[in-house]
Amino acid sequence: MGFFSWFTKDNKETLDKGLEKTKESVFSKIARAVAGKSKVDDEVLDNLEEVLITSDVGVDTTLRIIERIQARVARDKYVGTDELNKILREEIAELLAENNTTDGSDFSLPEDKKPYVIMVVGVNGVGKTTTIGKLAAQYTKAGKKVVLGAADTFRAAAVEQLVVWGERVGCPVIKQEMGSDPASVAYDTLSSAVSIGADVVLIDTAGRLHNKINLMNELTKIKQVMKKIVPDAPHDVMLVLDGSTGQNAYEQAKQFTKATDVSSLAITKLDGTAKGGVVIGISDQFRIPVRYIGVGEGIDHLQVFNRQAFVDSLFQ
Repeated sequence: MGFFSWFTKDNKETLDKGLEKTKESVFSKIARAVAGKSKVDDEVLDNLEEVLITSDVGVDTTLRIIERIQARVARDKYVGTDELNKILREEIAELLAENNTTDGSDFSLPEDKKPYVIMVVGVNGVGKTTTIGKLAAQYTKAGKKVVLGAADTFRAAAVEQLVVWGERVGCPVIKQEMGSDPASVAYDTLSSAVSIGADVVLIDTAGRLHNKINLMNELTKIKQVMKKIVPDAPHDVMLVLDGSTGQNAYEQAKQFTKATDVSSLAITKLDGTAKGGVVIGISDQFRIPVRYIGVGEGIDHLQVFNRQAFVDSLFQ
């Protein structure tokens, strides 16, 4: 079991509160969808389809969910509308399981990978640097030695923000002058991490999408340079997305998965939006596991994603 993967009562309360806006929105829409109906029929399914799409689950994913429910209705012959939330929970949880999104129980650090290198990507403003800081805090709290790399050398604010997080958490931040080669920063970061026997390295990268070719080249160069120090680095390329942007998050995921080999997702700012359904759709559309979700501003409000707890919180 991962060192911060357990799901406590406090974690559940934080998740419930963080998803409150999405839950209220979804429930009010579902209530209207089934108004006056006693069983799940074609009209209810049509209304439910609209509910899911307008909740930012996405068209393709919504159609898959509706097909699953149709199969349940056909098999069970009669399904009451009072059972709809239970069926939604079961089918969406199963959908997330098929997409390799886990129950949050296997995010411990591999013993044979030290330091474990995570390269964090995403556009500016999604909470990328904050996510890195919160992850560093969780790892440090668990007794792991963490090193941060400020490879977003194009924004002074990004470097300064990472330095503040390093001071707050108590871990070193490797940086260079503004405008320096990001790959050079990554190289120095891994060199330092190896020399001090660090357990985890978190590399911040520039969040520019205006020129995808340049972005692709830059991220590829960073990965190649890191391999000179740690041959199998990076072990994880984590894409951070702002859940409150809804459909725009899909487009960002599309562009970054084209630019580099994204292996995990962190979806932030779910507490301030009614668009939490985006977690379901993005996981399904890109077949990339969601590892972390942000459901508040506190350090402990970045949670390991637990698919069953997420679905239960949303549809309980």
